Amino acid sequence: MFAHFELPDISEVARRTVSMALVVGVAALVAAVSFGNVLIGLGACIGLGLGTFNFRMIGNSVARVSASGVENKRRPLALNTFARLGIITVVAIGLMLVSHSLGWGVFGGLFVFQMILLVNAARSMAKGGPMTSVDDVINATVVDDAPSVLPPPPAVGPTDLSGGA
Repeated sequence: MFAHFELPDISEVARRTVSMALVVGVAALVAAVSFGNVLIGLGACIGLGLGTFNFRMIGNSVARVSASGVENKRRPLALNTFARLGIITVVAIGLMLVSHSLGWGVFGGLFVFQMILLVNAARSMAKGGPMTSVDDVINATVVDDAPSVLPPPPAVGPTDLSGGA
């Protein structure tokens, strides 16, 4: 299924995601100020910023590991992911200890960023391209002639729907 997800789609998803995160951050800040809780809005902006930072660093990490020629790419990617998520977690929990409103805003911003990213990726995969129906997705094959995503249904002979005898 992901074989049909091309690089131009990824840059489009990234652009839309960051743009939407910026708009949502401004809206969250304006709403929080108008409801008298600036720290939640500020936390949401920080969370959206941390989500954007993580998203950008994923791309940099994958590009760096791909260019390095390392045979086992999983280990450096796993270490980079662990470090990034560790930093984000420490920042989020630290801000939660400083102020609960600020911390909840950060966690909300991180959650909203992930939902925006998920929706944009799903939208990009759903629009056009070689796979345009549910059957195409179910019967899609993985790259390099690997077996299909789902095994073919078992062959079924004629059935007797008369109820017996």
